[in-house]
Amino acid sequence: MGKNKLQKFQENTTFLNLFQPSPESLREADFCLKGLWRSQYFNNANPIVLELGCGKGEYTVGLSKLFPRKNFVGIDIKGARLWRGAKTATEEHLPNVGFVRTRIEQIPALFAPNEVDEIWITFPDPQPRPAKAQKRLTSSRFLNLYAQLLKPNGLIHLKTDCQPLWEYTREVALQNGLKLNVCTSNLYATVPPDEPILGIRTFYERQFLAQGLPITYLNFCLSHKGPFAEPAV
Repeated sequence: MGKNKLQKFQENTTFLNLFQPSPESLREADFCLKGLWRSQYFNNANPIVLELGCGKGEYTVGLSKLFPRKNFVGIDIKGARLWRGAKTATEEHLPNVGFVRTRIEQIPALFAPNEVDEIWITFPDPQPRPAKAQKRLTSSRFLNLYAQLLKPNGLIHLKTDCQPLWEYTREVALQNGLKLNVCTSNLYATVPPDEPILGIRTFYERQFLAQGLPITYLNFCLSHKGPFAEPAV
């Protein structure tokens, strides 16, 4: 492990906006802020939005600036990546940002039913092999997790350069009778250029755009609590 990583891990322990519960503690009991994020962390009644697999937190931080009347929580397992988002939010005194270092599978221990309003999934690992479809963050397995904490008709956003993942997610939504609000295979060709959200570009997105790759996007409502099924083959 590089010295720089060790320094980041040490600094992570000083950030008031970064929580690092151990996997063992989340298996034994719910996180201390479950059901209390608004009242005991954000100190407001605003909607809560998650970014799953947030990496360096570019979207978490960027969205928090665009929507100051919403609360944002970025979740990732990589501490060295989270360091960047937590440090930026700390230096810029962003009151509506938090981060949690944990695996996404453990989010039901972090948030109470109906506590979350929206979920963003930005450039996740597409898990291209069919045998690993259930590891995709938009698979029926994960939708069943999200349904435990999303409010009725809560939104799920997917932004990816991977056309097969976009197609798979679209089919998951259609198979389960979920309403697709936006579904485009070329985001920057179909959305007005003055749309503020287009100004947020992750490190990987900038690389993809430089290569001329189209960016896909969709969002849909989780209109029921499942159980959700995989697309018919």
